[in-house]
Order: sequence, then structure tokens, then C-alpha cells
Amino acid sequence: MQHATPLDWLGLAALTAMYGSAFMLTKLAVQELLPVTVTAGRIAIAAVLLLSLAFIRKESFGFLRTIWPLIIALAIFGNCLPFYLISWGQQTVDSGIAGILMAVMPLATIVMAHFFVPGEKLNALQVLGFLAGFAGILILLGPAAVTEFGSETHTFLPMLSILGGALCYALNTILAKQLPKESLLAISAAVMLVSALIMLPAWWATQGEASIHLVSTEFLAVVLLGLFPTALATLIYFAVIARAGPSFLSQINYLIPVWALLMGIALMNESFSLHAFLALTVILAGMAIAGRGRPLPGYRQTTTPPDR
Repeated sequence: MQHATPLDWLGLAALTAMYGSAFMLTKLAVQELLPVTVTAGRIAIAAVLLLSLAFIRKESFGFLRTIWPLIIALAIFGNCLPFYLISWGQQTVDSGIAGILMAVMPLATIVMAHFFVPGEKLNALQVLGFLAGFAGILILLGPAAVTEFGSETHTFLPMLSILGGALCYALNTILAKQLPKESLLAISAAVMLVSALIMLPAWWATQGEASIHLVSTEFLAVVLLGLFPTALATLIYFAVIARAGPSFLSQINYLIPVWALLMGIALMNESFSLHAFLALTVILAGMAIAGRGRPLPGYRQTTTPPDR
């Protein structure tokens, strides 16, 4: 691990707050807006911000001509699909529970890397950590989630949808290992632009004539989602990686689910059951065990692997 300065710790805290608060903001947004609207809105706002910054810094995009298939795949699995799946799931699932479910992303990544990335074979500690994390998810899903299936308040499929978002992020991490060593800002801006080109027509086809109240809590939540956990966090993430290294940033995996849970309890009046606490404890323990075998990939909603 490279030496971390107070500025790096501040960046880590900022990332924890932004990523962890995304679940609360999403929960607020989907109370009145459809998931496709939330997804398209946050991506469009982030695309404008990142592209503007890239043009101000006179970034070159010429190298993207040879990797457009990869850029499209990253846009789908790193932004469009997980944002939609998480938004759809959070129509029913509390923000704190969503944060716990998303904690499986780094564990899923190391399993996928075993099969798809040369030299990234699982060791005994990683296998044990993954099994512990999987046990935590089973505890969180619980028999109650299955028995509620088919009722008006069922949470089983929505929780699976959020898990699907976590798997998308894990796959995105694997895909991103194919990226060339070029400008991270240019790559991120390009991926966000392609994401917007995918989601905006999808939104228009389904909700183009629907009215959106610009002065509302839901609209403000979408704007904050686009500005902070989708765009600004990308830039801070790259800065912390460059200054302190991926091992330092991997600590964020333990902080985000706890932050999401606390925000849900404090600001959304969400309840916190004993089995949710047990599930979080088991998942974090699994992450700690797996991290002893090899540093876990840091949680993010960006496009580049943590070891670049």
C-alpha cells in the first residue's frame, strides 16, 4: 500500500459518503419516478459534466476508435443495466438493505476473475470469504423474502434485482481490464456518453410524454445522483487510486454498506432487523477473509479496474 496522506483519507471519506448515499437518493427518486427515468436522468447529468470537463482539459478521444465494442459493453454493464436493476429493486427494498446487497460486488469480482482473467486464480482464503459472503446473502434474503413472493409487498425479486446490479458491476470490472492505458477521464466521459445514448431513447420510448416536476424532491434526488455518486465520485476515485493505490481504496468496501445502512435509519426512518445486522456482519467478515488472500477490488460506479 502506498503512503496515504490526510487528503487521501478525506477522499476515501468523500467516496464513502457519495457511494453510500446513492441508495438513499435512489430510494427517494423511485417514490414518484420510474426506474428508467431515474437511470436516464442520472446518466445524462453525469455525461454532461464529464464531457464538459474532458473538453475543458482538451482530452484526446482518438484512441477510442479501436475499442468501441468494449466501450458499449462497459456502458451497458457499468451504468445502464445496474442503475436500472438497482432502481427497480429499490421501489420495494429499503436503501440500507440495498447497500448490504451491493457489498457482494467485490466477492463476485474475484470469482469471475478466476474464470475470465489469466493469473487471477482463487486461493483458499478467497473461496472461504466468498462462501461467507454468500451465506450472508442467504441470511439477508431469508425465508420471509421467499414466503412474501406474490404478495403486494414482496421483496424477493427486487432483492434479486439489486444483486443482479452487483453482478453487473463485477462483470464490468472484468471487462474494464481490457482497456488501454489511456486517459481515464476520456474513457469515463466516452462510456457515460454512450450510456446516455442508450438510455435517453429508452426513456423517451416509454416515458417521453410523461411530465416531470422540476421542483420536487424526486427530481432533486436524480440531479444529486448524477452530480455526485455518478460523476464527481469518478474523478475522486481516480485521484485516490493514483495517490494512495488500490489497496488503500479497497477499504471502501467495508464502509459503504455501513454508511448506506446508517443513512437509511437516520434519514429515511428505515428499520434494521437482527437478521440484517447478522447478514452484514457475515458479509463483511467474508470480505475481510477474502481480502487476506488478495486485496479486493474497490467498489465504484466507474469504468476502469482498480489496479490500473
